[in-house]
Formats: sequence, structure tokens, C-alpha cells
Amino acid sequence: MHLAALVDLGVPEGWLREQLSKLPVTAEFQLSLRAGEKMGISGTVAKVHTQDQHDHRHHSTIVKMIQDAQFSQGIEQRALAIFKKIAEAEGKIHNIEPDKVHFHEVGAIDSIVDIVAAAICIEHFNPDVVICSPVEVGSGYVDCAHGRFPVPAPATQELLSNTPCTYGTVSGESTTPTGAAILAASVDEFQPKGIFSPERIGYGVGHKDFEIPNVLRVVLGTYQPRVQNGSEKNSTHYKIETNIDDMSPEAYAPLIDSLYKAGAVDVYLTAISMKKNRPAQCITAICDATHQQEVSDALLNESTTIGLRVIPFAKQVLPRTSQVIQTSLGSVDVKVVTQPNGVRRWKSEHDDVRALAQANNLDYPIAKTRRDQEVTIYFLDN
Repeated sequence: MHLAALVDLGVPEGWLREQLSKLPVTAEFQLSLRAGEKMGISGTVAKVHTQDQHDHRHHSTIVKMIQDAQFSQGIEQRALAIFKKIAEAEGKIHNIEPDKVHFHEVGAIDSIVDIVAAAICIEHFNPDVVICSPVEVGSGYVDCAHGRFPVPAPATQELLSNTPCTYGTVSGESTTPTGAAILAASVDEFQPKGIFSPERIGYGVGHKDFEIPNVLRVVLGTYQPRVQNGSEKNSTHYKIETNIDDMSPEAYAPLIDSLYKAGAVDVYLTAISMKKNRPAQCITAICDATHQQEVSDALLNESTTIGLRVIPFAKQVLPRTSQVIQTSLGSVDVKVVTQPNGVRRWKSEHDDVRALAQANNLDYPIAKTRRDQEVTIYFLDN
């Protein structure tokens, strides 16, 4: 349902299938997407068809599968983060180390595809913040590999620790371990108190019939966190920084790489002077709440510092959309933002412009625009 909702929201089906084809198990599954409806609500239905009988995969096996697929860094990090959440939950339930966990239902091909596809689709939108309403878990009993358990299943309940949940709205399992893991690894704020302005809506239609429409709604829009006394009450983003005056300059490059790998969305260095006028660098990493601990650990593990400043902050982001502009030299992705005064401005995608310039033996282009909806890109010859 999560996959279907994001496709319904606008993830290109061709791009999704191209990314999924990188998995080393492509021959073992087929993904079908079709229109569907529940109780009058129309959306998309997704189904992963598989003949897979091997549903007991080790966590390390799945990690290697994802790493060998050579996804982009963002997709790989999101997929690994979701499976890490499941491994930690299962490890706690069975009293074993997470890296020794054997996945049962979640180790099956269809679940692997569900989770990797979730990472692919979320990364396509690359949201600045993910918010979620309380999670309905359902009621009754569910059959698992270890027996029959009350809803929510043990892994689902563990994954939803410290998450606002509702119980008994429907008869049956409403949230699976896979769905709970996607939420646990992706959501920055539950029960959001800020102002959300919806722009696009997608519906993923489920296969079961409940007392209410069995659909998952995903909405893309802009979010203004609640601010109190000039600061965000429940901040979901962090600035993690430290001052360093005793580390070799060559060591900063691998440190920065590690911070990005841990989930930082931006890393930068600022030249400063410390006590006794010692030259130093202030290294700053920006990340969301999901990756705050991983980024902090990376900075402590791979630098010479012995302490950090972890500063929560609020973000104000302009509404933005992506468009593809056709030029005489080829297509260019353009990001269009709307300012508070209603004026729209745009910026062409650097990699696209550079690729077209190189392909046509031109200098790096200069892009110009009038402040209206017409966009013209000029390429200057030598």
C-alpha cells in the first residue's frame, strides 16, 4: 500500500522498475501496478508476485544484497535504515544481537521488494521532513512464523515504541512489521502540531476489506513547524558541530564522507581561532531527527574531538516543484520555487546543464529567465 500510494502520488513507474531491476533477485519477482478502489476511493493497487520459498534470510545477506545493487547513496541508506530498524526490533524480542537476526516474513522476496521500493520512492521525492498521524494497528490475532499472536505482532509493537498508536478501529492487522519499519525509519514527527499545506495526494489501495476504506493516503506539501517564543517546540532537524584544532587536514575528507554516509544532508567547515589564537576548524553536519544519533556517532568516532554541540532548529522551506524543460540541446530538470510574495524563481539542475554543454562541445551555459512562467536557457559558444 505504501508503494502504491507513492506511485499514485507521482513516482514514475519506469524509473521505479529500472531501480528495482538492480536487485540481484530480479528474476524471482514481478511487480504489478493497476488502478483500484475501496468504498468509492480510487487509487493504485500494487502487488509483488513471487514464487519465493526461501523466507529465512540473515540480516547480513540482505545488507549485502542492497549494497551490491549499487543504488544511489540516498536509496541505499534509506533501505539499510529500514532493515536495521527491523533487525534491532527482532534482536530485542529474541534477545540476540541485531547482526545475528534471521528474518522470516520480512526476509521473503516480496517484503524485500516492498522495503527497497519504499526507499526508492521516498528518495525520489527527497522530503525535507516526514510527518505522520497516529498509527492504527487494528485488532484480533495474526499468524507469524513463531505462532499466533495478538495484534499488533511483537515486531510491529516494538518498532512502534514511543509512537502514538490507535487500536481496534478495524478487525484485523492494520499495520504490518514492514509498514511499521518504514515509518520508524522515515518519520520525523508524529502527531504534527505545525501547519501543513497539502499540494498533491496519492492513495494506495489495500487488498483486505475492513469496516472503513482500506487505503493509505500519502500527501506531498509544505510544512511549517509549530514555533513558540521564537524557537521550534518539537524540532525535527539538528545542527551537530564541534571545534577541532588537532587533526590533520587530510583527515577531513574521509570524515566528511562518513558523515554523509551516516545521514547528514549537508557538511561544511568554518575556519576559526581558538584559545591562544590556535587556528582551527568548526565542522558542522546538518541532519534530520532520524539520523541524529548516527551522525553524532560518526563525528565522535572518526575525528579527534571529545564533545559535540547538538542544536535543534526549525526549517522554513519554500514550496517547490520539479519540471523538465525541453531545449534545442536536450531536456533539463528545473526546480521552481515560489517566494512568500508569490514570485516564482527557478534553477536548472547543474548536472543536466553540464552534461548538455559537454555533449554539444559548449562552454558551461549561462541560464536566464524572465520572472514569469516562460523559461529560456541560453548556451554560449566559445
